[in-house]
Amino acid sequence: MSRYHEIYKSWQRDPESFWAGAASDIHWHKPFDKVFDDKAGLYGRWFVGGECNTAYNCLDRHIAEGRGDETALIYDSPVTGTKRSFTFSELLHEVETFAAVLADKGVTKGDRVVIYMPMVPETLIAMLATARLGAIHSMVFGGFAANELAVRIDDAKPKVVVSASCGVEPGRIVNYKPLLDAAIKIAANKPELCIILQRQMAQAPLVKGHDYDWAELVAEAKSAGRKEPCVPVEATAPLYILYTSGTTGQPKGVVRDNGGHMVALKWSMRNIYDVKPGEVYWAASDIGWVVGHSYIVYAPLLNGNATVIYEGKPVGTPDAGAFWRVISEHKVAALFTAPTALRAVKRDDPQGNFIGKYDLSSLRTLFLAGERADPDTIMWAEEHLGVPVIDHWWQTETGWAIAANPVGLGQLPVKRGSATVAMPGYDVQVLDDGGHPVESGKLGNIVVKLPLPPSCLPTLWHADERFCAVYLDEFPGYYKTSDAGYRDEDGYIFVMGRTDDVINVAGHRLATGAMEEVLASHKDVAECAVVGAFDLLKGEVPVGFLVVKSGVVRDLAQIEKEVVELVRERIGPVAAFKTAVAVSRLPKTRSGKILRSTIKKIVDGQSYNMPATLEDPAALSEIQAVAHRIGRRLAETRS
Repeated sequence: MSRYHEIYKSWQRDPESFWAGAASDIHWHKPFDKVFDDKAGLYGRWFVGGECNTAYNCLDRHIAEGRGDETALIYDSPVTGTKRSFTFSELLHEVETFAAVLADKGVTKGDRVVIYMPMVPETLIAMLATARLGAIHSMVFGGFAANELAVRIDDAKPKVVVSASCGVEPGRIVNYKPLLDAAIKIAANKPELCIILQRQMAQAPLVKGHDYDWAELVAEAKSAGRKEPCVPVEATAPLYILYTSGTTGQPKGVVRDNGGHMVALKWSMRNIYDVKPGEVYWAASDIGWVVGHSYIVYAPLLNGNATVIYEGKPVGTPDAGAFWRVISEHKVAALFTAPTALRAVKRDDPQGNFIGKYDLSSLRTLFLAGERADPDTIMWAEEHLGVPVIDHWWQTETGWAIAANPVGLGQLPVKRGSATVAMPGYDVQVLDDGGHPVESGKLGNIVVKLPLPPSCLPTLWHADERFCAVYLDEFPGYYKTSDAGYRDEDGYIFVMGRTDDVINVAGHRLATGAMEEVLASHKDVAECAVVGAFDLLKGEVPVGFLVVKSGVVRDLAQIEKEVVELVRERIGPVAAFKTAVAVSRLPKTRSGKILRSTIKKIVDGQSYNMPATLEDPAALSEIQAVAHRIGRRLAETRS
């Protein structure tokens, strides 16, 4: 029997007592004065007056409790043929040494450090070292182009950038240093220096006096016996800034605090994921995304688990058995990945033949998040793995699950297509556009009644007004998730899609508005629209429609090719933008608004109602006429 309903009701009865109890699992340098202060911040702040250090709770605490010789980190890199593991004591030694390196370069409490790194242990070490100093890290996914990195550097204003000479993808090397150099050249706010991890497969030239070699600095610090102790910070002080796509091209800097973040993540590991200290937990994601922050780096280490950094792919490194090899070899108890990864495995190994080649007896549960999990993929995994497949739903902004099936409290019945039920701390409601509750089963705007629970963003980095405009103003008293969905009669939450123009490509949230800005910058493009088209593997892929300027007589196919290359150059391969189609006009309302949702339905082959405010019905006919051509192009890009 599940204890979920009992636990959720205990939170409803007395939220502060509930979270005070959860906070007892965290080490506090100074106890908090208030569990929740409703007068602080924009909607209240958690654990006000308390002081803590996240790195201490991830490492030092476990060593003090006699667990220093247990495994903390497993690095498995099929793309480089490298495997390595660290105990808690070994990892602490690396972290406190690199913290000393940063401190010697002038990094102090409150400073920002941008980390532009691949999936290697040094990435986690840099994050924890920054946290150890009470500084604030901002991790940028290595797949982003120079312009995107520059925007984040300008917003965060880091004192130091930590990067690597390169990343390694199947069959190719991605040189990071030229991208970093270009970003710094673009950025108005220049970092004082860069620390570069030189990888064997591609060494980067360093600028004397500005770029420093990671290995040399660490070796010097170790020979000098340099170690940096933890710096206590206020529980409400930022731990990190993580940039997420906005509905315009300007990314939003989500702020995560120290105290509430630790409390919620520690609670989630026991109660949602059902993993115990000493077990191996693997979030098969990238550290640059929120899943990597929360469930590769922080939550497993807070809970005393061994965590896995995997530098590889679900397929092609070397085959569709890659995940199952890692689980078998490292005795993974719980796997967390995106549905798109499973779809890739299913595509290459539909009969699950690779699964039978490995001993998966350690695996108890498979968790999915990052995009809506289609029932077919869930059923395939259930059938071939023989373990519960648990979908859950959360956001960069929350840092942990809004809705889940809390296995640690006793698993609830699975309803495929549903993220199950709201977690303690979240009063989830579904409202119509006027802010009124809708009945069970009816689609509406999914919102969370304020205050948000611990770990959720208190604001955006240096953008309180934008935070209120984006999340709070439309539905007063609620946090707007910008997701649409419904609740059934049992309270199960079904998330059906975004309500704005942010699309989800293989679990990565990307703004179509940013892509439109790139398309519009082409010299021959008059106007454009980008929509997310359904894709069986990635969930969604962007498709661009462009109208060329009057008088342009160039080959339209060449222009289409050029805008695709332009997006790849300015946003990066992560955008997965491969299809652009020239049309003579775009469907619009009489007020000039482009009907993106209607375009998307046509591309996806869904039925739609003729918009009452449509300016020119012939424009929709043209979109219908090119829809088949788009379908063929998407099929070609998948093959």
